[in-house]
Amino acid sequence: FSAEQEAQALRKAMKGFGTDEDAIIETLTKLNVSQRQQVLITYKSTIGRDLIDDLKSELSGNFERVIIGLMTPTTMYDVHELRRALKGAGTDEGCLIEILASRTNAEIRHINENYKLQYGSTLEDDIVSDTSSMFRRVLVSLATGNRDEGTFVDEALAQQDAQCLYEAGEKKWGTDEVQFMSILCTRNRCHLLRVFDVYRVIANKDITDSIKSEMSGDLEDALLAVVKCMRNKPAYFAERLYKSMKGLGTDDSTLIRVMVSRAEIDMLYIRREFLAMYGKSLHSFIKGDCSGDYRKVLLRLCGG
Repeated sequence: FSAEQEAQALRKAMKGFGTDEDAIIETLTKLNVSQRQQVLITYKSTIGRDLIDDLKSELSGNFERVIIGLMTPTTMYDVHELRRALKGAGTDEGCLIEILASRTNAEIRHINENYKLQYGSTLEDDIVSDTSSMFRRVLVSLATGNRDEGTFVDEALAQQDAQCLYEAGEKKWGTDEVQFMSILCTRNRCHLLRVFDVYRVIANKDITDSIKSEMSGDLEDALLAVVKCMRNKPAYFAERLYKSMKGLGTDDSTLIRVMVSRAEIDMLYIRREFLAMYGKSLHSFIKGDCSGDYRKVLLRLCGG
């Protein structure tokens, strides 16, 4: 890997008449996120221009969004997406849920630090001013990045948690959402998987079915996302991708965010889950749903 070579290749792709999009895709998708950051710095020091500005002036639409996303450090990408979800036209609840339910404590702490540096307000303050009621409380809880990340399963507590969830939902008239939140947003993954097993025995139905019947709207989506991420994170992202493309029109924001943010983390597993869940490859889905350079770059990120 030579940062200088890649920087020159990018400059060449954008210099003169017309842009060589294929060369840009080729160069950027073969590098990893830290190499792309090196290219960014080298581009400025050897060419004396800002690579992001050059890319923005040459590209447009969804293709530009993917390329700029690839050029953004992982944490900052999440920060920008959360800010857009909170401060854009209307709130993008799906984006808030997806990022906050799926990131690790360390990732969330980095997001919080960078969000404050970048925007001068805290992520929590912006969540509080932009969302309401129980949904707000779940997001605030997830945004603290304070989940137990151990692997210890306290059998007695697992029984108690499952019983608690049952009594907070299925067993009573109305739902005690606070119980759901405090258990689902703080316990460690191994413990929760045990809780879900016990719950199925007590309630005679799956925890996801109970959440669906007891809650609605954004709160339901948020708690379901937490459960799905605990059980199988790649499957959760496979479902996000599927829903972004199926039916009329494409939810490009979600499609781009998942493809860019998971490309170097668990894309292989996401592809595997996608195929198992929907009987079609992610590759073929993207191919049928997108077009042009946008399709080309997403297929490269998808791989295979």
